[in-house]
Amino acid sequence: MLELTSISKSFADVQVLVDLNLTVAPGSRTAIVGPSGSGKTTLLRILAGFETPDTGRIVMQGRMLFDEGLFVPAHQRGIGFVPQEGALFPHLNVVDNIAWGLSGTRQEKKQRVMALMEMVSLDRELATHWPHEISGGQQQRVALARALAQRPSLMLLDEPFSALDTGLRAMTRKATADLLAEAGVASILVTHDQNEALSFATQVAVMRAGRFTQVGTPFEVYTQPVDEETALFLGDALVLPAQFSAGRARCLLGEVLTDPAQGKGQGRVMLRPEQLVITPCSPHESVISIIDVDFTGHLSTLTLAIPGEAVPLTLKTVSQAGWHPGASVRIDITGKAQVF
Repeated sequence: MLELTSISKSFADVQVLVDLNLTVAPGSRTAIVGPSGSGKTTLLRILAGFETPDTGRIVMQGRMLFDEGLFVPAHQRGIGFVPQEGALFPHLNVVDNIAWGLSGTRQEKKQRVMALMEMVSLDRELATHWPHEISGGQQQRVALARALAQRPSLMLLDEPFSALDTGLRAMTRKATADLLAEAGVASILVTHDQNEALSFATQVAVMRAGRFTQVGTPFEVYTQPVDEETALFLGDALVLPAQFSAGRARCLLGEVLTDPAQGKGQGRVMLRPEQLVITPCSPHESVISIIDVDFTGHLSTLTLAIPGEAVPLTLKTVSQAGWHPGASVRIDITGKAQVF
């Protein structure tokens, strides 16, 4: 569907993108995730045709969009763009916002707009409302319908859910993902929210300092991150020094399984919170005790004292009854640790 080869971009003396390569499959959903300033939005603007890269090549469905001496402008690319907060025209009502740029007779445009409103689950009663009269989630659906009206081959989404509250954000994200899948439109979402990226995408590209540090399925990048920084960016993780030997690692929490190919020596292991089963027990069963419990509902952050260790161990896990300062706990580890 889309292929980027050796894309680089600088502004003045600042290198923003460095030799990026990416392939997007037809009908797939790709999330580009990274901290602020990593180059995500610059890359999206290059794909849309709002910026030109310094070097590289962009090919979409076999058609060259950018190469040395060749640049296809934004309005000729057949790419939809949904910016942050929708960016609706405040002087146009819902119908006119969606119909903006459509060709055909008035009746044809009306039929197309009504079909699009139904597609994005917008009530027809909202047709004559102004943008300031509808909710944030409804504004995002109008923006999506407006982009879909042009029948794009590719949809670009620039943090479109960032202004929504938590519950509405998850619901709108799921509805958008389902809608794009049903329409068969490939999409690229830019976000700094790792949960959003993992939930939305079939392919995740992790970006840091203008480079892709890892590209893979959401499960791959979450369970097998290439380095500690990527691991910690994608979610809560416990990273501990370890001694390796024959597919096992000896760390602060005891012995844990690793890849059998892992040789001997020293390094670090990563465990995700869901791999740790923490159970209250009697003091003679475990030397690990709770210093503090920060209860936040489903999850709690535990501060644990381990004999011989000057620094307490802090980890987040699913809340359980029986946790309180001074209580002893046993930690069991499931699955394999990722080795760095």
